[in-house]
Amino acid sequence: MDDGAADLPLARFEGAPPPRSPWLADTLAMSPERTRFACEGAGIELLTWGEAGKPGLLFLHGNGAHADWWSFIAPAFAASHRCAAISWSGMGGSDWRDGYSIEGYARELLGTIDAAGLDQAGPPIVVGHSFGGIPLMYAAVHHGNRIGGGIMVDSFVPPRERPAPDWAVSGKAPPRYASEAAIVARYRFAPPQDSAHPDIVDHLARGSVRVAADGSGEWMWRFDPRMWATLDRSGADPLVERAGVPFGILHGELSALVSADHAERLAARLPDCRFVAAIPRARHHIMVDEPIALIAALRVGIATLEHRT
Repeated sequence: MDDGAADLPLARFEGAPPPRSPWLADTLAMSPERTRFACEGAGIELLTWGEAGKPGLLFLHGNGAHADWWSFIAPAFAASHRCAAISWSGMGGSDWRDGYSIEGYARELLGTIDAAGLDQAGPPIVVGHSFGGIPLMYAAVHHGNRIGGGIMVDSFVPPRERPAPDWAVSGKAPPRYASEAAIVARYRFAPPQDSAHPDIVDHLARGSVRVAADGSGEWMWRFDPRMWATLDRSGADPLVERAGVPFGILHGELSALVSADHAERLAARLPDCRFVAAIPRARHHIMVDEPIALIAALRVGIATLEHRT
């Protein structure tokens, strides 16, 4: 793979932080409370904004990502909602496990509702980006009484026959790097893309790395490479028709994963889909391309699900 901008969007900065926009700086200044809670033997990283007792919103990130993917989106809702974002086990600041399952991730979702007090005003709305929509769908089928509604953000439930793309995270341990600057410069998205907001990309990249615990001084990625290689998603697709809560679908107009046709097919299969909308000019990682447009679309979508008829 070459070092083009789409593959390595921070390479041109050589590990130095790019200039941060006033909007991003102001948004990140609304910093969350950072805690952890235990779920079946693993510590789960939890970020919360807003007052307990307000309507709940839970934000779920995608594969290999972390809770801070929502740290410049969730603050826009903190005045009216109790908001939370987690890092799934095996990702971000959460512990790794010996094995992973969709059912286990759904239990982490439910544990977050309890730990963050998201249900004090009724079942919360849950927003899942990419992989985050799969545990959301499982919970909507098996624990629908705990969820007020779901929003799939460029998310899909892969059919059994869909092969893994060539950019998917493998089970092999990725290389380590001598410095934070070196590893940040190698940060990339899956599927690969550049962004007009390198300050956002840098924020996400620095939350994706840590110093190795073995005393080597080397830097490594925070995600567990075994997770995606061993996780069985084959039982996810039949869940769609059984979802017990209302849903909405947002997708990137230019997404390589969720086309308009795919979104419409998913909407037709859901028992109660309230809206389908494309975010103009956005690819799969909508918050990286069009964060303000995503906030606006989520505001409308959340209000639609909260005012059920």
